[in-house]
Amino acid sequence: MATKQIKPTKQVRTFSEEFKKEKVKLISEGKVSVLDLSRTYQVSTNAIYKWIAKYSTLPKTERIVVEKVSESAKNVELMKKIGDLERVVGKQQLKMIYLETVIECSNELTGEDFEKKYKSRQSK
Repeated sequence: MATKQIKPTKQVRTFSEEFKKEKVKLISEGKVSVLDLSRTYQVSTNAIYKWIAKYSTLPKTERIVVEKVSESAKNVELMKKIGDLERVVGKQQLKMIYLETVIECSNELTGEDFEKKYKSRQSK
């Protein structure tokens, strides 16, 4: 006769509403990830996402964007580059204003129109 194997009974766990709300708050504050909670408490990620849908204080249309540290570092680097480029453009604008002012002053002092005079020579 074959021996009958006894199946281990599936453990059913129930988490309190307060526990779920606390974990959803931690997720929304960015203090813990869904995956970390799933591993720590051995709960499926689907169950945790259901908790979020039910207990989250964020509007339903709002999404939480989770970035890797490298993405935020990349964003900081890009913002620095933008700042550098804006400074370069600003310096060039100041230089143009200075040169235009010099030309205007030269025109007034000499009574000639240097822009007309030298533009016509360049086009020939």
